[in-house]
Amino acid sequence: MKRSSAATTAAASSGEALGATIRRRGRRFTMARRLSWRAVGELPVLDREAVLAAVSPAEAIERVREAFVAHHRGEWAMPPKLFLDSPGRGDFRAMPARGDGLALVKWVTSFPGNPARGLPTVTGVIVLSELDSGEPLALLDARSVTALRTGAVAAVATGALAREGAEGAGIVGCGLHGAWTGRCLAAAGYREGVCHDPDPAAAERLADELGWATGSREEALACDVVSCVTPGHQPVVEAGDLRPGLHLNMLGADGPGKAEATPGAVASCTLFCDEWEQAVHGGELTGAVAAGLVERGQVTELGAVLAGEAPGRPGPQAVTLFDSTGLAIQDLAVAAGALEAWRAGRVEAQTLRL
Repeated sequence: MKRSSAATTAAASSGEALGATIRRRGRRFTMARRLSWRAVGELPVLDREAVLAAVSPAEAIERVREAFVAHHRGEWAMPPKLFLDSPGRGDFRAMPARGDGLALVKWVTSFPGNPARGLPTVTGVIVLSELDSGEPLALLDARSVTALRTGAVAAVATGALAREGAEGAGIVGCGLHGAWTGRCLAAAGYREGVCHDPDPAAAERLADELGWATGSREEALACDVVSCVTPGHQPVVEAGDLRPGLHLNMLGADGPGKAEATPGAVASCTLFCDEWEQAVHGGELTGAVAAGLVERGQVTELGAVLAGEAPGRPGPQAVTLFDSTGLAIQDLAVAAGALEAWRAGRVEAQTLRL
């Protein structure tokens, strides 16, 4: 009995082994070899609630710290971040990384005008795959992973670079990422702080949650550790704001044309970054480098400090500045923790059949 072409196609799509022949001048030719494959099956889809339940701030801090060291040692790999503009509206970013038997790509957006339309500024999805086979393992909400690892990075940098005995933490910008920065710093032991935001209600919400105070920009900048988490459209730190012993985490300038500190303020600090190649093209360092105020030899990557291969703060009176542009290895660290929690049955997830 002959099989129709439609039936043959359907059989192939279902994974059934196929065998077909044709005759030409009395000879038999194989049209297709037998095919077989295993379906991918159901993927867990970890939404915001699942991600944040799966990985605590304390765990995120430790995982991100380990990722920095692994990347510095060449054990984890990460090609450059790719930007795709949506002219006049925002941009899309593709961020891949691999490490510890996993590979990841984050497709994430930044559309500053979205809140006026009732949408988040940052949206996106993460695909986590097995490194050996390429098999997809999970889909995760990129917004929650990004927020959690941003806060964790601030805590890791603070632990490595702030002066001994530093106590108060100031947050300038109390949106989603600023809130998770505060939560991670609180998890790292900062019990006092000042929250500042152009929207007083945002600052009050975060301060109430953490048991901190609200205050002006100047009051937040007066703390021992200051984390700036603003859109980066205009500087919030100038050279006159610097004082001995201060540590700055600059977390908002994550793309070309953004800056939270003036070039003069940046050049006045002892400088650290997450990754030089990314930071120099779209981070806090960009303006100072372009102005000829900062050179490569003046900037130390945080991974080298954490690995014990480079010095950190040169002394208690130094002013240190950490430029965070956001790395895919950080996303991988948190995403791996969320997958591990789901596999252990500590969180539930929706499933999707491909």
